[in-house]
This record gives sequence, structure tokens and C-alpha cells, in this order.
Amino acid sequence: MKKTGFLAGAAISTIGIVLCKVIGLVYVIPFYAIIGTQGGALYSYAYAIYNIFLNLATSGIPVAMSKVVSEFNEMGYYNTKERTFKIGLRIISILCIISFLVLFIFAPQIAYLIIGDVKGGNTIEDVTLVIRIISTAVLVVPHLSVSKGYLQGHKIMQVSSIADVLEQVVRVAVILLGSFVSLKILHLPLNTAVGFAVFAATVGALAAYFYVHGKIKNAKNLNKGAKPLPEEKVFTNKKLVNKVIFYAMPFVIISLLETLFVNVDIFTVVKSLVDLGYTTKIAENVISVISTWGSKLNMIVMAVSTGIITSLIPTIASSYAVKNIKEVNSKINQALQILCLVIIPLAVGMSFMSRAVWTVFYGYNELNSSIFSLLIFSQIPLAICSVLVNTNQAMTNTKATVTALLGSLILKIIFNVPMMHLFNKIGFEAYFATITLNILIDLVESVYLMYRVKAKTKISFYKAFKTFIKVALCTSIMIVSLSILNLFIPNYSVSRFMSIIYILIYGLVGVLIYLFMAYKSNTITEIVGKEFVNKILIKFRRFVRR
Repeated sequence: MKKTGFLAGAAISTIGIVLCKVIGLVYVIPFYAIIGTQGGALYSYAYAIYNIFLNLATSGIPVAMSKVVSEFNEMGYYNTKERTFKIGLRIISILCIISFLVLFIFAPQIAYLIIGDVKGGNTIEDVTLVIRIISTAVLVVPHLSVSKGYLQGHKIMQVSSIADVLEQVVRVAVILLGSFVSLKILHLPLNTAVGFAVFAATVGALAAYFYVHGKIKNAKNLNKGAKPLPEEKVFTNKKLVNKVIFYAMPFVIISLLETLFVNVDIFTVVKSLVDLGYTTKIAENVISVISTWGSKLNMIVMAVSTGIITSLIPTIASSYAVKNIKEVNSKINQALQILCLVIIPLAVGMSFMSRAVWTVFYGYNELNSSIFSLLIFSQIPLAICSVLVNTNQAMTNTKATVTALLGSLILKIIFNVPMMHLFNKIGFEAYFATITLNILIDLVESVYLMYRVKAKTKISFYKAFKTFIKVALCTSIMIVSLSILNLFIPNYSVSRFMSIIYILIYGLVGVLIYLFMAYKSNTITEIVGKEFVNKILIKFRRFVRR
């Protein structure tokens, strides 16, 4: 196995992320056709609980493993590095077993917390079954994550990326094949089909684990058999355990808070909507859109922020370490400017075409597309918030990050149900309340995190704010133009084929109008520089002349 440089490693990781997201996006079309909205709700119940326990086991240890292995490897302490890896595996094994037993044994109680006494949809027995099936993945995925962290600590990135793609391919294949055969051929109950779908997480993780384990076992350049140096004797097992836990804890807390925030909806939306008079079918349909089907489409927007975070964090961390505040200021503003430039028109455009987009992936559904129109819009403040959370982490401002996330979680828990009741009372559909609350909370969190960054570095967000205003104006002009076009060519249809045509027409017109306005207002030039813009224009003109 070859070690990878920073740029090559970043490129390999990005390619792996993009491939996984593309696979994860495409498979939902046949999967939705197989299990429908009720099956999607059941699927989301299982994954919501699974993610909580998975984050407890995997969010911190793999990152800590990568960091510790990298440190000891650079110092030439190869024996200590290997001992740390073995200790990490022991810690993760204990966490895996505890998490699995809690999930498996208390599945009925967890199922009751999710749906309570709601009748007419998925039952407590259904939810219990899928939670117990997916709990098996907790025994495998954490070991896979630690093994990948070990290789990443050696700057071997390609194995992890290939493992990610392999895991996703196998998982999707099992999801589609298992659910289709059980439901459409063997005519088994819906809960069995969803059971096969969630078990795919275990199968995919096993395939990836055997691949990574084989690479580690057969590798000859990892110095696995090195004898301890005299100076390594100070690193006792206790010190190594403490070191791993010290590095892991901030990531565990942050990841857990983020996961709990998302899962508040799982525990409150269905029961609250039924209490307000909605049918169980509609309530479970809503949660399936928010937690499963809509979130898959949201990946289109969030992939942009993930890419920015991947390249931004190491740069900010290194610049802040040497107290180059000017460079930190420049990179944070540029990251937020690029984010606004791309995400705002993308999310607003998808919201405008929500019926056509939903029809292409899942078939025409007025209710679901209306929910998605607000859900995709909510990704704008979420993406900005994600960049600011990671920015604070890069500057070792963990206290600010934890405070922001904990405060957001508390606000979500306190106001989620009352907000639904308020919307219902003033005449709005109650299911819009939880998405609206997320938007408001993410905005408050973003402002707070900006304040903490400014307090720590005295940097200015003027450039980012100026770009936000310009992008908002350019996007508004784009939407007005598309609204005029909509008077002559409606942008939705019950037909998948016609919806694709509408998306292509509106997408092309929208992109051209937006880019023209962004160029004329110097928005693009201010972000990427005049030289870069001129290079693009020269290539474009050459292409047109051909």
C-alpha cells in the first residue's frame, strides 16, 4: 500500500464521498417503488436509533486512532503505534457489545417511545423487529471505522475510499435485492422486507471490513513487528487509553448532539400529528419524507458543504496554529462566500422545482413535494452552520461548538411539539412546523458561532455578508425569471419523463440567468479572482466558436 500526499489524499477522499453519495441517491428510486411511504417510515425508525448508538461507538475513536497513529508514526514509535491500535480495538469492542445488547434487549421500549399507542400504520412489533435486525451492524461498523482510522493515520487514503464505495455498493445491492424478493416475489410482510433492507448495513460493513482487514494483514510497510525503543517505555497502556479517550471525547459529544437533534423528530412528529387529528398514514408519510426520502435528495446540496469542509479545516487549523489570523480570516470568508454562491441558488432552485424533482425520483405526490420544497430550503442555514461548527473545531474552540449544539438540541426538544400545535392553531399545516423550527435554530446557532469566531480571532465577516446579499439578489432575479417562464411552461407533471424535461429546461435557464447576474455584479470575481474568471471565459468562448 502506498502512502498518499495531502492533495492526492483529499482528491481520493472526495471522489470516494461523491461516488458514495451518487450511489446513495440513485438507489432510492427503485427502493421507494418497492417499500413505499410506510416502509420508508419503518426504515427511518430503525436507522434513527441505529445512528445514535453508532455515533456513540464510532464518532470519536476512529478519528482519535488516526491522530494518535499519525503522531507515533512520525516519531518512529512503531511498537507504541501498534499497541494503540490494539487498545483502540478493545475499547471499540466493549462499546460495540454494550450498544448491541442495549439495542437488542430494549428494542420494544424504544419502539414504544417512537410511536406510542398510534394505530393504523407500523406497529411496535414492526419497529422492534427492524431495530433488533439493524443492531447487528453495531457489532461490525465500529471495527471497520477503527481499522480505516489506523490506515488513515499512515496516510493511506485509497483503501478507506475503496472500502467506503464497496460498503455502499454491497449495502445497496442487498437493500434492493432483499426487499424486492421478500416483498414482490415471496410476498412476505412489509416489516420483513424492511428488515432485509436494514440488515444490508451489516452485510455491507462486513464486506468492507474483510477488505480493509486483508489490506492491513498483508501490508509490509506498516512496521507492525517493530520492537519497542527505550523511550517508548513511558507509554503505558493506561496512558495510551487516556490519550485515545482524550482525543475522542470532543468528537463523540459533538456527533452525539448532532444525531440527537435530528432524531427529535422521530420521537415527536408522528405522535404529535396524530394527536392533532392527522391520520397515522399521513403522519408516517411525513416522517418518511423528512427522515428518509427527502434527506436523500438533500445530499445534493450538502455534498457541496462537505467538500468545502474537507478542504477548509486543515487550512484553518494550520493557519491558526501559527496565529496567521489574516489567513484564517481570508479562508473562512472565502469558504462562506463559495457556499453562498453555490448552495443558495441550488437549494432555492430545487425548492422552486420541488414537484418535478420529487416526481423524477419518487413519482408525483403533491403532499410530499410540498414538504420537500421547504425541507430543501432548510439546507441553506444548515450548510452554513456546518461550516461554522467545523471552523470552531479547527480552531480548537470545542467549548463554543458544544455550547451551540447543546443549546440547539434543548431548543428543539422544548419547541418542536408546541411549534406544531401553534402552526395548527393559526391555520398552517403542522408538519411544516418542525422544518421551520430547524431553520430558525440553525440561523441562531450560526450567528452564535460567528460571534465566537469573531471573539476569538477578531476577524470580520463583512465579505461573506456582502456576498450573501448579492447572491440573494441574483437568486431572486433568477426565480422571478423562472416564475415568468412558468406562466408559459408549467414546471411539473405527473410524468417522470416530462418532469426530467422541465428540470433540464428550467435548470439551464436558471443557471444561465444566475451566472450572468453573478458575473455582472462582480460576485464571482470577488470570490475566485479576476484571473480565474478570465480563464473560464476564454475556454467558454473557444467552446462556443467550435
